[in-house]
Amino acid sequence: MDPIAALRRIGFLLERERAPTYRVRAFRNAALTLAGLGPDELDRRSADRTLTELPGIGKTTSAVIAQALAGQVPDYLADLEARVAPLTTGGDAIRARLRGDLHSHSDWSDGGSPIQEMAVTAMELGHEYQALTDHSPRLTVANGLSVARLRRQLGIIATLNEHLGTFRLLSGIECDINEDGTLDQTDEMLGAVDVVVASVHSKLRSEPGPMTRRMLRAIADPHTDVLGHCTGRLVTGGRGTRPPSRFDAEAVFAACAEHEVAVEINSRPERLDPPRALLRQAVAAGCLFSIDTDAHAPGQLDWQPYGCARAQECGVPVDRIVNTWPLDRLLTWTNRRS
Repeated sequence: MDPIAALRRIGFLLERERAPTYRVRAFRNAALTLAGLGPDELDRRSADRTLTELPGIGKTTSAVIAQALAGQVPDYLADLEARVAPLTTGGDAIRARLRGDLHSHSDWSDGGSPIQEMAVTAMELGHEYQALTDHSPRLTVANGLSVARLRRQLGIIATLNEHLGTFRLLSGIECDINEDGTLDQTDEMLGAVDVVVASVHSKLRSEPGPMTRRMLRAIADPHTDVLGHCTGRLVTGGRGTRPPSRFDAEAVFAACAEHEVAVEINSRPERLDPPRALLRQAVAAGCLFSIDTDAHAPGQLDWQPYGCARAQECGVPVDRIVNTWPLDRLLTWTNRRS
């Protein structure tokens, strides 16, 4: 078994089951170290039992490498594979129709893995496309992208796409909705990316009036494609819980329908946003939807079943889920107001 593949798979499965970051990092760092070695040095160090002298490789990861080189499935990996089970029930038919994911993060902002690793994992999951939507500059705590950094990232995405076959890595941004409803990036750069996810990240406890006006202005912006995690709630997880923000949902969803802005069904287990009642209201309003993972690590790209189950439960029509569409139709939609 290829030891790098074994280490990557362990990292993926740990991320999928929401293991602590430090546990995942050990395996992903070891995979990066091995990628820099020639096969002769790897075999020699494994035979000499000197793998642990290399940076990023410890007792556990060296055991995984040794077993893989010996043609075995490493014990650590076998134990994880034995625990793999469906994340939730329901939504299988919708999941089978999804072609991609329009919300993910890399280590360019607050994600944990390089762009290439996110793209390759999306391919391995069977996606036809994946949008990279790192944060905008105002969200400094998440290392948001300035104009210059976003421009550099666009170059990297273009280069990667030359080597990814039929898979397409879409450029994008998760853009902060400022307090006045403007978007936190220049018009030039918003026009240069494929997908714009607009999200509120600050002053989530604002009164309903100001919050509604803020959201309506962002939805009306011609660059906005997806309204991200619309209530900002947290229902579980290490950051604790947070109640949904308050706004005029009838007005917000009517605006989304009018401007053909997709309401995100955020699949992160700590978000599951919007709540069911609001999701049903958005269905009744005639909105489009995007079932996204908001992944910050490769294994989290496998979280879409959470959103698919909620979509099925709340009667979301499959033909209104934009990431069931072929790439050309999707890009026609994202360019509808350009």
